[in-house]
Amino acid sequence: MNLEKITRIGCIALGVLGVIFLGIVFASGDDSIKMDAASGNFAAITPIILLSQLILIIAVIVTLIFSLRGIAKDKVKMKNAAKSAGLFLAVTLIAFLLSNGVETPMRDGKVLSAMGSKLVGTGLRVFYILSIIAVGLMILPGIKNSIKK
Repeated sequence: MNLEKITRIGCIALGVLGVIFLGIVFASGDDSIKMDAASGNFAAITPIILLSQLILIIAVIVTLIFSLRGIAKDKVKMKNAAKSAGLFLAVTLIAFLLSNGVETPMRDGKVLSAMGSKLVGTGLRVFYILSIIAVGLMILPGIKNSIKK
């Protein structure tokens, strides 16, 4: 059996399971599901959610395997990937060093630790820095073209 046949059989099996689980959800009805959920019983919904998670995990693993395999085959791609990862880590380190952490009370009465607060600030700063870089990379070529003309 070749890989294509195995993949096709696996996709068909997951599709049939999905249809069966969807049929269970439809057969249960909205009111029944709401009543069960109110009492903490999620038996009708759990199988389809678990199947969705399984499919997502399979998709992520297959994507990572083929991406890493493609990068590993070409030294130029590997060098570029290493540069990109290094630059991303540098941006993250800069954002971490610029962030400050303060214990913060949350709405539910719990307290966000100083490190948790610093990590949230780091994530926001990484987003801002990368957004500024992306906008700059979109605008600069247009400015250069208009200056040359």
